[in-house]
Amino acid sequence: MSNRNRIAFIHNSRMPETKEKAQEFIDGLGLKDRAWISSAGNLQNNTYELEDTSLVIVVGGDGTILRAVRATSPFNVPVVGVKMGKVGFMAELSPEEAISQLPEFISYVSKDEQSESVIRVEERMMIEAKVMPASGTQPRIAIHALNDITVGTSKAARLVELEASVNQVHLTNYRADAVIISTATGSTGYALSAGGPIVFPEAKMMILQPVAAHTGLRDGLILAPDSLIELEASDGYQASISADGFVDSVLESGEKVIVRRSPHTAKFLRAHQPDFFYTALNMRLGLAYRSQRPPEDPTT
Repeated sequence: MSNRNRIAFIHNSRMPETKEKAQEFIDGLGLKDRAWISSAGNLQNNTYELEDTSLVIVVGGDGTILRAVRATSPFNVPVVGVKMGKVGFMAELSPEEAISQLPEFISYVSKDEQSESVIRVEERMMIEAKVMPASGTQPRIAIHALNDITVGTSKAARLVELEASVNQVHLTNYRADAVIISTATGSTGYALSAGGPIVFPEAKMMILQPVAAHTGLRDGLILAPDSLIELEASDGYQASISADGFVDSVLESGEKVIVRRSPHTAKFLRAHQPDFFYTALNMRLGLAYRSQRPPEDPTT
């Protein structure tokens, strides 16, 4: 692989136990000479460290992973998640598994030949949003997201009207709480709670999903990965934008949000095979149901 040999441990600054656990992993695995540690919120200030980093180990929940990926994806560094949050769709290991199984992931990124390893690289599409001013060609904001970009009302208990177009073709005017543009990864997040479909996370596509639509298209749309989506608040309405639930900015009058596929890709290391997603879905959402009744006799 590369000449990088450092390993990053990223934790959630709001959960002190995640930093303690990360330090426990560093000590237990004998990585003091190779490891560095940062909170997810402070990772943007430590990007110079990523230039020599071969693996990022995130100790926390999906929110911590999302924040970490936004900083690590431009450096093409793979991520392994250790679940210490509430949901953990993107995490690979439990804290109890970490000490015994992390050496295999570390070995994978350290070797030039991985043909015999059970570890695989899972690539997930990301999206990019640019906030374009009414006049001028340079974006005021440019952000990348793994889950979703949300454009919604900036005022409580009020709808926003958004003029939406896809590939420069006017689609509809949404009057809704918000409109979500989601990746397949984000389909199990905010888009799911708004009534969107659950999509296999390695799929390359986007979902255009309104939230509590009052008028306009109420159903979600699944779009090609190279689609260009434009959203602009109608006259008299004020909107705001967020990315993965972290970046928030109120849109100024006349500004337009343009969303397209990001040039960056999120990379995760997995020991589980792709179909484990359905097992994880079952566990995280409590979908399993087995009837306690005996099977009916088909002859009666």
